[in-house]
Amino acid sequence: MEIQNIHLLKSFYDLEPQLEEFGEAVDKGLSSENKSLPCKFFYDTRGSLLFDKICKLPEYYLTRTEIALLNEIIPEFSCLTGNNLHLMEFGSGSSKKVKILLSGVQSIRKYTAIDISRDHLRKSTTELAKSFPKIQVTAIYADYTKPMKFPDTLNKSNEKCILFFPGSSIGNFSPTEAVNFLKRAINLLKNTPGGLLIGVDLKKDEKILKTAYNDSSNVTAAFNLNLLHRANRELGANFKLSRFSHEAFYDQKQGRVEMYLISQTEQTVLIGKKGYRFAVGEKIHTENSYKYKISEFCALAKSAGLDLIKIWTDPKELYSLHYYKIN
Repeated sequence: MEIQNIHLLKSFYDLEPQLEEFGEAVDKGLSSENKSLPCKFFYDTRGSLLFDKICKLPEYYLTRTEIALLNEIIPEFSCLTGNNLHLMEFGSGSSKKVKILLSGVQSIRKYTAIDISRDHLRKSTTELAKSFPKIQVTAIYADYTKPMKFPDTLNKSNEKCILFFPGSSIGNFSPTEAVNFLKRAINLLKNTPGGLLIGVDLKKDEKILKTAYNDSSNVTAAFNLNLLHRANRELGANFKLSRFSHEAFYDQKQGRVEMYLISQTEQTVLIGKKGYRFAVGEKIHTENSYKYKISEFCALAKSAGLDLIKIWTDPKELYSLHYYKIN
């Protein structure tokens, strides 16, 4: 474990995550009978910029609805959480949402960001430390989707730790995976009293979901196709992006949006000396995004050992924020 004191940052912890290599994941996914590519590889520099554009699209309700909710709940959330707070965020990303909490919840004394993108994490947390000099900002370089252990020096007995998991990222896990993830999150706090503030996307009119994931500007299509662009750039693949199309649809039975890249022709793609054959219409599965009824997610959280305190939703009930007690 590497611990660095960086200007403005309290600490930078390197938990030395065992990262899955992009090339290995591509080979494994494209060699399978049902081809797939892990969604965690969306977020290279180009992919992150495209996702930022998605968040600003009129069809993509999720980000603006969550931001509006966060701003709305600040007074009540502050009352519910009490004093001397240590806020910890999974997948801190651009930190746009956490700034709302850091600005509005006056009792936050410490903030710890946990992310798998080392360089981006270092940059974003350094900027936060500069913007919020009264808050101790710490960064942890780790893969939060896998079992991990916080450094012993991180949690203090006199603090209340609040885990923050926005963006409905919990939807990228299957329900069983989500329960296991929540159990691991609870275990991270050990005997420290705390809570979990989590964003959960709700089941809604299928038309809203269809347009959100198939926007008229084709930004989501470019975001999805960027996986192939990345393979060309980093692995020397010869994907012809024009021979693949983006498709996203809502599987009502599974309760999830599924995203795919569809081969438009019979073709063979080379990566190094290995060829990967595609039939016309063959799919590469790239992402699932589970949606929940409020009652469904509450039952899931309860099975993980969480006690519900409060749920907030927007007037159209598109999205929800859940606050649970830990310990």
